Amino acid sequence: MTLRNIFELAARTDRFGIAVTRVGLIVVLVWIGGLKVARYEADGIVPFVANSPLMSFFYNDPAGYKQHKNPEGALVTANREWHEANNTYPFALGLGAVIVLYGVLIALHPVLPQAATLGSFLVFVMSFVTLSFLITTPECWVPNLGDATHGFPYLSGAGRLVIKDAIMMGAALVTMADSARAVLRRGEATDAID
Repeated sequence: MTLRNIFELAARTDRFGIAVTRVGLIVVLVWIGGLKVARYEADGIVPFVANSPLMSFFYNDPAGYKQHKNPEGALVTANREWHEANNTYPFALGLGAVIVLYGVLIALHPVLPQAATLGSFLVFVMSFVTLSFLITTPECWVPNLGDATHGFPYLSGAGRLVIKDAIMMGAALVTMADSARAVLRRGEATDAID
């Protein structure tokens, strides 16, 4: 096998790559969306929502979250009560349902590529909103606690969680284009928008 043969083989993996990308998006969206029913996951998104000019209105007291953070796996009853009053858990359930719905829409590609096109577009938009948290959420950056490595470009755990949406954004564009091509191949696109 020559080097050229290796590159020719690699060049033919694009269809498989799109399928893996689609499955990856579906798994991540359904899993992460489904986890929003868990209190620890709902607690974990509070800094992002509370600091977002697009989303903070969903909470009753977005500014109070810093005093009521729950470490993953910890049960602090007073903090739970605050989250109940803050609307943390109903918001997380709604957000989780939307994220799962996006995954299901993308999973419909073989039978309803129109729905998959829409789902992929919505994930692109969602990823754009999520990436905006890098600007709006102070917890995305390592705090100044004495070490010289703090602030930009030093991502905290929260920041590392957010930055992965750059990949999801690109993956959503790939699956959107693939699903749209499937719609066009089937001749199902109409000129109703004209």
